[in-house]
Amino acid sequence: MTHPIVEALQTQEARFIELRRQFHQQPEIGFEEHRTSKQVAALLEEWGYDVAYGLAGTGVVGTLKVGEGNKTLGLRADMDALPMQENSGKPWASQTDGRFHGCGHDGHTTTLLYAAEYLARTRQFNGTLHLIFQPAEELLYGGRVMLEDGLFDAFPCDKIFGLHNMPGQKLGRIGLRDGAMMASSDTLHIEVQGVGGHGAVPEHTVDATVVACHITLALQTIVSRNISPFEPAVVTVGSIQAGHAPNIINDKVLMKLTVRTLNEQVRSTVLQRIHDIAVAQAESFNATATLSHVNGSPVLKNDPEANAMVRQVATSLFGEDAVGTVSPFMGSEDFAFMLEKNPQGAYFTIGAGDEPDRCMVHNPGYDFNDQILLTGAALWCGLTEHYLRA
Repeated sequence: MTHPIVEALQTQEARFIELRRQFHQQPEIGFEEHRTSKQVAALLEEWGYDVAYGLAGTGVVGTLKVGEGNKTLGLRADMDALPMQENSGKPWASQTDGRFHGCGHDGHTTTLLYAAEYLARTRQFNGTLHLIFQPAEELLYGGRVMLEDGLFDAFPCDKIFGLHNMPGQKLGRIGLRDGAMMASSDTLHIEVQGVGGHGAVPEHTVDATVVACHITLALQTIVSRNISPFEPAVVTVGSIQAGHAPNIINDKVLMKLTVRTLNEQVRSTVLQRIHDIAVAQAESFNATATLSHVNGSPVLKNDPEANAMVRQVATSLFGEDAVGTVSPFMGSEDFAFMLEKNPQGAYFTIGAGDEPDRCMVHNPGYDFNDQILLTGAALWCGLTEHYLRA
C-alpha cells in the first residue's frame, strides 16, 4: 500500500523533474548562485513562506509557521555547481562552459522545493519549519559563512537534517550512520624556499624541488607511523608547483595538500605532524618551509537519536528494506559545520542506483537520478510531519 505522502507527491513529480533539469542547465558555482537563489526565493514566496535572502551572500531561508507549536525543524539543501565541463550528453546538459552540476546539488535543491510545495499546501504540522538553501558547499565553507552570518541566531532549529544522493548505493535506499560519517577536510599550502641557480652548478644552490620531494615522502609516514591503524586518515599531496625549464634549479616550490580524518584528535595530530615534518625536512637541506592553512571543515557526526527518527520515518514510508547502515567515508561535507553548532541532527544518503555504468559524482558524465526526487521529498515531508506533529 502506498503511503499517502507518496501518493500526494506523485501528482507533482513531472513538474519537479522539469524544474530539476532547468537548474541543471543553469549551474552556478559557490557564492555565485544568484539566479538559482532568486528562483528558489520566488517559489518559496509564491507558496507562502517568509523568505530571508542574503545569508552568505546567496543563501536563502524559507520559514513556514503553522499552529502554535514551539518546536522548530531545519532542513538543508546545497545549491552550488562544480567548476568543470559536463560530458553527459543529456538534452538538459549545462549551458555554461566550465560549470556543471556534477554532484547533484540541482537535485538536492529541487528535492527540498518539492517538499516545500507539499508542506505549504497541506500544512499538516504544528510548529516552525526552516528550509535552508546553502551556497558554496563545494568550497567546504558556505555552511560556515551562513553560521557566521547568524543563521541559527535568526532561525534556531531544535533539529536539523541534510541529505546527499549516492551513486553506487541501491536505488532509493536510505543510508544512515551514527557518529562520524564523513571526514574532516583540511587544505594546506607549503611554500618551500631554497636558493635558485643554474642546473649545471647545483653546489651553489638549495634545490627547492628536491626539498619538496623529500617532504612529500616523509609526510607519508604520518599515517603509517603516527596514527593508529584503527583510525582512518589520508594525507595527499595533490600539487607540487615548481619551475618550467630543465636547466634552472628552482628557489621556490608551492605544495598543495588535502588531509582527511574521522576523528578530531587524529586531525589535530596529523596537522601538527605535517608542520613539524615539513619544517624539519626543509631545515635539513638549509631551506625553509612555510605552512598556511587555507581551509578546513570538521568531521561530520550524526546524532543517534536523530538517525533513529529518520529510520522510523523512512520505514513507515518505504518499508524496512529501504533503510540500511552505511560505512563512513573519507569524502567531506560542510553540513558538518551546522551539526557541530547544533549536534541534534543528522545527514543521510539516498541511493541513486548501483548499476555498473552509473557515474559517480564529480564525473563529467554524471547526472542526478530524477527517480529519487520523490523519495527525498517524501522523506522531508515525513520528517516534518513526524517531528512537528499536528
